Amino acid sequence: MSRLDRITSDPEVCHGEPVVRGLRYPVDMLLELLTSGMSCDEILEDYPDLERDDLLAALEYAAGRDRLIAHADRDPDA
Repeated sequence: MSRLDRITSDPEVCHGEPVVRGLRYPVDMLLELLTSGMSCDEILEDYPDLERDDLLAALEYAAGRDRLIAHADRDPDA
């Protein structure tokens, strides 16, 4: 199982936003916690139903999304 398999999207959960393992933790919320300066250990302590691989999956998902945006935004004539 790939880490990215942990990221799911269901219209019935958080309005279809990507979440971790069908839980109501949107990927964007987890990324905001990380960028605010919280460590993985602090997040896992505050949200005990999350696993370290969930946070790594959120980061991997974001990295892939950023690569797609950069590719789509690239000037084909450059």
